[in-house]
Amino acid sequence: MWEERRFRAACGAPIALRRREHSASCRELSVRGPRLQLRSLSAATSAAWLAAYALFALCQNSMVLSAAIFITLLGLIIYLHFVKIDQESLLVIGSLGIQVTSSYASGKESTTFIEMGQVKDVVINEAIHMHKVIYYLCILLQDPEDPQGVSEVVPLFQSSKPRLDCLIEVYKSCQEILEQRKTAPQSS
Repeated sequence: MWEERRFRAACGAPIALRRREHSASCRELSVRGPRLQLRSLSAATSAAWLAAYALFALCQNSMVLSAAIFITLLGLIIYLHFVKIDQESLLVIGSLGIQVTSSYASGKESTTFIEMGQVKDVVINEAIHMHKVIYYLCILLQDPEDPQGVSEVVPLFQSSKPRLDCLIEVYKSCQEILEQRKTAPQSS
C-alpha cells in the first residue's frame, strides 16, 4: 500500500512523495512531479504555428509552414522522450542495493542499480545556485582504493528537485535501512 504526501519542488511546483514499505529492509520511494499540461503544450504549439503562418503570409513560401510543423512535432517527441521526467523512484533493498529509476512522459524508463557494497552513505548536500541554496539528496560511493574515501557522488531526484522537507523524509527512510545493514553483521 502506497503512502502519499504532498510537498513542493525548489521552484514551487507541487510534487508528491509516495512511500511503500515492502519489508523492514526494503522501501520504495517515488517523487512524482507535475504532469505535462495540455494547455501549456497547446499554447506553445499554437504560438509557433501562428508565427510560422505570419512568416508564410510575408514571404508566400509554403516550406515555412511545413518546416514549422515538422520542427514542432520533432521537438515535442524529443521533449517527451528525453527531457520531461514524470516520476523518479528509489528502491532501497538493504541486502542488495539501491535502484534509481526515472520515468519519462513518453513512457520510457531509465534505471540504474548500485550495489550495496559500493554505497558508503546517503546524504543531503547543498549547493548555491544564483542567489539560492538548493538541497539535494545524493549517494556517496565508496572508493575501492581508500575505504574512508568517496569515489563518486550520485545525485538523486535531479528532475523533480524536492525541497528540504521532502528530502528529509527520503533521507530518514534510507538511513533506517543503511543502519540495519551496518548493525546486522555485528550481531551475527
